[in-house]
Amino acid sequence: MSAEKRLTVLGHLRELRSCLLRSVIALVIAIPIAYFFTDKIFAILMQPVPGLHLIYTEITEMLGIYLKVTLYAAVAIAFPFIVYQTVMFIQPAMTRREKVYAYTLLPLIFILFISGVLFAYFVLLPPALNFLLTFGGDIAQPMIKVDNYISVLVRLLFWIGMVFEIPLVMFFLSKIGILNTEIVKRFRPWAYVLAFVLGGVITPTFDPINQSLVAVPIIILYEFGTLLVGIARPKK
Repeated sequence: MSAEKRLTVLGHLRELRSCLLRSVIALVIAIPIAYFFTDKIFAILMQPVPGLHLIYTEITEMLGIYLKVTLYAAVAIAFPFIVYQTVMFIQPAMTRREKVYAYTLLPLIFILFISGVLFAYFVLLPPALNFLLTFGGDIAQPMIKVDNYISVLVRLLFWIGMVFEIPLVMFFLSKIGILNTEIVKRFRPWAYVLAFVLGGVITPTFDPINQSLVAVPIIILYEFGTLLVGIARPKK
């Protein structure tokens, strides 16, 4: 390896270290801010199931889940800055056109993620939790641990938020020349199958109704992404 190439690699590693350090600092700053809102976040997470009484069975369990929710909230607060640092790290390898697309689409990342979280909270969670908490109610009464409840909700909210990024990712990949209309149309059958697989993985239930509540939006988002690919790279 030449001296010039070693210097380039070392420069990239130093830049990566700087980006990671700045991201960690942002997360540390966000933690006390998130801690102030943790009680309100708990109240919001409890609203999809009014009257639900959670329990904990270990001495340190409630403290642990309280800190976990605080950390989740801190990551959400620092997330825009972390994404910005990620873009700053990879932007030297991007062309001018790719940089323009990345900076233009950056705000949409957060808008689509929040849209997915709101969809999961208001549309998906009520029927999913109702199914889980009432199934077999004539046999046994649910006694839900707070750790299990919070973990299920946070996982759903996060992954549905990520799923809503599908059209934006497809549009960006088409603008930089990786995707075109022929590819996305050829992949469509597999995308439909993958949508239901993801629906089964993301949802904590086994019934096809709640699975479809996740799979159908994924399919719609894929088709919307296909439309955006056609707009970004019209067929010649």
